[in-house]
Amino acid sequence: MPKNSFSRRSFMKTLAATGIGAAFVSTPVAAAMRIASAMRIGDRRYKVSETRFLMGTYVAITALHESKNAAEQATAKAFAEIDRLAALFDRHQSNTPVSVLNETGRLTDVAPELFYVMKKAQTFNSCSKGAFDATVLPVVEMLSKHANPKGQINLTRNDLDDALALVDSDALKISNREISFGKQGMAVTLDGIGKGFIVDCASEILSANGVVNHLINAGGDIRAGGERSKGQPWIVAIEDPAKKGNYPAVIQLKDAAVATSGGYEVYFDADRFHHHVVDPRTAVSPTQSLSVSVTAPTVMQADALSTSAFVMTPQNSINFVNEQKNSECLIVNALEKKLSSKNWNCMVRV
Repeated sequence: MPKNSFSRRSFMKTLAATGIGAAFVSTPVAAAMRIASAMRIGDRRYKVSETRFLMGTYVAITALHESKNAAEQATAKAFAEIDRLAALFDRHQSNTPVSVLNETGRLTDVAPELFYVMKKAQTFNSCSKGAFDATVLPVVEMLSKHANPKGQINLTRNDLDDALALVDSDALKISNREISFGKQGMAVTLDGIGKGFIVDCASEILSANGVVNHLINAGGDIRAGGERSKGQPWIVAIEDPAKKGNYPAVIQLKDAAVATSGGYEVYFDADRFHHHVVDPRTAVSPTQSLSVSVTAPTVMQADALSTSAFVMTPQNSINFVNEQKNSECLIVNALEKKLSSKNWNCMVRV
């Protein structure tokens, strides 16, 4: 369910940049792939690192604790929570709540976690003035259906109008026990918010089990809990959209999160004009920015805000994020120029 297809190469870059490190096999052999290591670090704590292929991406957890056993047990519980929640939000697998909702247009006995995320999606839709919309899936599926990796996508005006007519958060009806669509053919994707929520829940599991100092990286959605050492925040590199290893920034995080949205991973046409991030108001993939990275108190918030900001013009993105509480952003525009919100530089590692 990731909004980005996170390659093994970019994953390894992030491991190196965050100091996680791991011996790695050439390709993931199964969804249950697991790589784990434990080592004692200088301050007499253990660093337990584990990587699994989950939610269609690589999820790496680094846990720091005086007890190796406590860190390993907390990490196992965090991964179990990821498994449990992924089964709620996955739209690709049949019989999951979201896939049932998309197929039938109605879902009863809604799980509290799904209810919470759907309500939050509505909140972000409102604050972004429609730039974030969980009902954008019909447009994404239309582009996927017409994908032409070796040439141009041929779309008629009717194709666009029919898909856009189904993008309507106002027609999404949510109550405590039921979610339903007001239009036949509507469908939702929680790719821009669900993975962030799951990472936040995993972070809470780690903290609840005594591992307050930890780092979770789920395909570029990163949650930093506590510190990497006493008085030292976690160090995170922002992904280079050009894939040349020239990180736009290296930032410091403590009890915070960062997420990056960009159209540089999955394209539907040879000209790379249509990609997997779509403006739900126009059905057009934005091209003015290469990537937008947002920091926030939670990954869910960073995820939704970065998705929203990416489909805006760079200046509107800056203005939008500046209006959000405890959030900052870095934009790499189409000319590879970096733009940032008012306090972004306070987090940049000197």
